[in-house]
Amino acid sequence: MSLDFIKDLGYKALDSRFKRISDRMAHDVRKLYKEFNIDIEPNWYLVFMLLQKKGEISIVTIADSLGYAHPSVVTIVKKMAEKDYLHIKKDQVDKRKQMISLSPKAIEMLPQLEQIWHSCEKAILELLSGDLVILQYLDHIDAALKTTSFHQRFRQEYLNSKES
Repeated sequence: MSLDFIKDLGYKALDSRFKRISDRMAHDVRKLYKEFNIDIEPNWYLVFMLLQKKGEISIVTIADSLGYAHPSVVTIVKKMAEKDYLHIKKDQVDKRKQMISLSPKAIEMLPQLEQIWHSCEKAILELLSGDLVILQYLDHIDAALKTTSFHQRFRQEYLNSKES
């Protein structure tokens, strides 16, 4: 057995392997931002890009567009607003709804951020050797989990094993 226990477990540790890769990439992106004195977090870029494309939208729309849980988006938006990257205001019609938009500070930073994100995209493509078939596998996993949650699958397998 090698020193890489997660790798040795193969498909049994799929979620841990994804998390480890994601954590490594996020750490390195955070390191790059720090080198260039950019005070943002790696997981904010999707919100930046979505708001750049859509303009002013609600937190619910952000959560739905990204497939994130509402509380996760609230946390990200709050942190981004604290750093003055977002404007938050009440919806004109539904005062319970918060509308989110990029601040002037964020808009001013977009050209530099886009250059960084483009470089990141190129690095990912190079890492994948230009072979994007992994995205088809991820699409398949994502679609399958939308149809039947992992909880349901896991529970059914567990109940089946108790019957055997």
